[in-house]
Amino acid sequence: MDRLTSIGIFSRVVTAGSFTTAARQLEISPAAVSKHIQALEDWLGAQLLNRTTRRISLTEFGTTFHRESGHLLDELERLRNEATSHKLVPRGRLRVAAPVSFGVLHLAAAVADYQAAYPSVDIDIELSDKVVNLIEEGFDVGIRIGNLRDSTLIARRIADNRFVLCAAPAYIEAKGAPDHPDELTRHACLEYSYSSAPGSWIFESPTGDEITVNVQGRLRANNGEFLTGAALKGLGIMLAPDFIARPHLAAGSLVPVLAHFVPRRSAIHAVYPANRHLSSKVRTFIDFLAGRFSEEFSE
Repeated sequence: MDRLTSIGIFSRVVTAGSFTTAARQLEISPAAVSKHIQALEDWLGAQLLNRTTRRISLTEFGTTFHRESGHLLDELERLRNEATSHKLVPRGRLRVAAPVSFGVLHLAAAVADYQAAYPSVDIDIELSDKVVNLIEEGFDVGIRIGNLRDSTLIARRIADNRFVLCAAPAYIEAKGAPDHPDELTRHACLEYSYSSAPGSWIFESPTGDEITVNVQGRLRANNGEFLTGAALKGLGIMLAPDFIARPHLAAGSLVPVLAHFVPRRSAIHAVYPANRHLSSKVRTFIDFLAGRFSEEFSE
C-alpha cells in the first residue's frame, strides 16, 4: 500500500474529525480509509488514533506524527509544484492563527477576497487572542498585533496599529473628561488583559514627552470587542485599536478622550516559522494582506 497516500488520508481524517467525513471528501469508502490507517499503524508499529463509536482522537504519538508528517506533505507539495511549473500556483491547505476581533472585523473579508484570487488554496483559520506556538500547533502563518515576543519567527509588517482613547458620551457626561493622562487614575479604565503590560498606558504629549500611566478599573477582559461593548454601555474609558473603534467613533457612540495626547502605536505583523520554506501559498497570502491592510489602515 502506498504509504504517502496513507499519510495523506491520515491527515485528512484528523482534519475532518471522522473516517466518514474524510471518506466523503476523498470520494472513497470509509472501509478504504480505515484500511489505510490500519496499514499505516502496522507499518509504524504504533497506534495513531483512539477510536470510539462517536469520535476519534489522536494518541500522543499520533499528535507528533501528524505534525511531522504535515511538514513532509508540505515539502512534497512544494517539490511537486517546482517540478511542474516555474511559476508556482498557490495550492493546498493554509493554516492561519489570528486574534479574534481583527479576524472577525477585517480578516474574514480579506480571506474571502484572497480565495477568490487563489481558488486552489483552502484556508483553515483559528481565532484566539492567546499567542499560539505556530510550530508546535502546525500553523503556516500567524497574525500578531503589538510587540513580537518570539524572535525565532520571521515577521513582516503588514499595517500600522494605531490606538485611540475613547468613551461613551454617557460616561463623559456622568464622570467628566480628563484633561491630562495622569487624571486617568481617577477614572474607570477598561483593561485588555492580554496586553504586554496590562494596566500600563503610554502616551506622547503635545511637546513630545512620553507619559506612562498605571490605570485601574473594575473590568478587565481578554477580548477587544467585549471591552468595546462595555465602553458603549458607559462603563469606562477604553484604549482601543483604531480598527475596532473607528466605526463607533464615526457613529458618535464613542468619543475621543485626551485627543491631544497620542497613545503609543504598535504594528500588525504576519509571522511564519523561520525553518519552513516560504511556499507560494504563504508568500501570496502575506503579500495580499500587506497590500490590503497597509492601504486600509493608512492615515
